[in-house]
Amino acid sequence: MNFVQDSPHESTENVSVIFIMTIDPSKISTSNTPFAMIDEHSAIPSEQEILFTMHTVFRVVEIKQMAENSHLWEVQLTITDDNDPQLSALTNRIKEEVQGSTGWHRMGQLMLKVGHYNQAEELYQELLKSASTESDRAYIYHQLGTLQHQQGKYPEAANFYEKSLEIYRKTLPEDDASLAPTYSNIGAVYYNMGKYAKALEFYEKSLKIREISLPSNHPDLAISYNNIGLVYNMIGEYSKA
Repeated sequence: MNFVQDSPHESTENVSVIFIMTIDPSKISTSNTPFAMIDEHSAIPSEQEILFTMHTVFRVVEIKQMAENSHLWEVQLTITDDNDPQLSALTNRIKEEVQGSTGWHRMGQLMLKVGHYNQAEELYQELLKSASTESDRAYIYHQLGTLQHQQGKYPEAANFYEKSLEIYRKTLPEDDASLAPTYSNIGAVYYNMGKYAKALEFYEKSLKIREISLPSNHPDLAISYNNIGLVYNMIGEYSKA
């Protein structure tokens, strides 16, 4: 602790954080050991180093400011296990929200969700180079469109969405339910660009498909009706809105 407490702080905005990890071997599955003692292989054996696997997850038990040093915080962590019910619930929730046919697709989805757009774009561009099917290319173009859309780069987003749509329309029926989100996304991009006639065109195409493929009380229909209403409101056709 001394080296942390004695370290100089050049800025009052900077703080030091020390992580104290508690490992209870009795609570860890014998089939999955997430750490190993490597002090005998370490360059500094006296430090008693521990190597953790990449998938090791810790629970934050407590975060507190040290009384003797206002620039030092202590974070108490305890290791979890695959059998931990809260970890299982969190993992299942992430799987529900981050979907994809491959691990790379799920990684891209996760990057988009957390706003790591540069990394997501690099990943999708690499996946595009190695895409082996038209379906894969269409999916990746759509994700690149989403990436640009979320950053407010609407012309670029429209370009990628329309590339995706062009491929999908070659392989799918015109009223296929999976086309509706792409039409809707293109409509949203044109709406944000102030091109309301184009937005209305694509919103109505999305609605037409959803009216055929979805039950009348489906929430996606409500979204489509609302989107079209917003367009009519913006162009001053209030009765239609």
